[in-house]
Amino acid sequence: MTEKVVEVEKEVVKEVEVEKKYKPLVIYSGRKESLVGPIIQAFTDATRIPVEVKYGKTGEMAATLMEEGDKTPADIFYAQDPGGLGSVEDMFAVLPSSITDKVPDWADSPNQKWTGITGRARVVVYNTDAITDPATQLPDNLYDFIDPKWKGKIGWPPTNSSFQAMVTGLRLKWGEEKTKTWLEGIIANDVKVYAKNTPTVEAAGAGEIEVGFVNHYYLHRFLKANTESFAARNYFLPSGGPGSVVLVAGAGIMEASDNKEAAERFMEFMLSTTAQAYFANEVYEYPLIEGVNKSYLLPDLSTLNTPDIDISDLGDVEATQKLLQDVGALP
Repeated sequence: MTEKVVEVEKEVVKEVEVEKKYKPLVIYSGRKESLVGPIIQAFTDATRIPVEVKYGKTGEMAATLMEEGDKTPADIFYAQDPGGLGSVEDMFAVLPSSITDKVPDWADSPNQKWTGITGRARVVVYNTDAITDPATQLPDNLYDFIDPKWKGKIGWPPTNSSFQAMVTGLRLKWGEEKTKTWLEGIIANDVKVYAKNTPTVEAAGAGEIEVGFVNHYYLHRFLKANTESFAARNYFLPSGGPGSVVLVAGAGIMEASDNKEAAERFMEFMLSTTAQAYFANEVYEYPLIEGVNKSYLLPDLSTLNTPDIDISDLGDVEATQKLLQDVGALP
């Protein structure tokens, strides 16, 4: 009996020490609670480190961080895309190699200021009733969707940060003029505008549009809910190019944070087998560490014809937004 009491007392002491050592970890998240909330809770359950999360769009969270400066209460910024991470990179602390070494070189910043947590491929989602043979009916590259035959058949979410990161990739590979011509061509084709990826994919499945420009994993959530009855599928552009860029959702630790030990433990957890398996099989994103099985629904990254783009160069969001405004895609 005494031994049991001692064990309980030790456990109580341990809990008190943890609570004193770790104040709540504050995360600014550009990712939705429905996607990351469960794994953040799993982190707290595993470590007993309390977490407070402020959710919002990646661009809005980045703007808040820049406004707050070194007075920000945030310990971690968890962004939907490399553009958001790059826009506040100067506010991040250098990450330990023990964290950045877990992911491939292409998936983090060259100066170790942030790291990818999961991979997300850009695709063309298409309606399977209208497009029965994508290999012959769809262009093999993104640029050819400016053909007038696609008039009234295309959807996009221009305010979405991942879409804007893709357009930044177009600017890097195509140059400003070709990218502007493409944007103007898509607009001339009476593109339907959606607030984000989810309604774009939903519209493709409902036949409101024949094709949409989105991230790959949104489709799989509809397939999970509706099985094979959902009338849309993903098309990975055979010729690759910037329309096939693989983005990362990732995070960095704020230089101003006074809770860096807890922040590093969070980053390590997000790159653990537990977290990576969650993202691969529940969110349908690509795991970035070795030894984690992805969903059978996802093609291997090695089979995708991805462009030679350094994702750390996708942080020039302001110039992309200005271009989108100039052509009328953004107000």
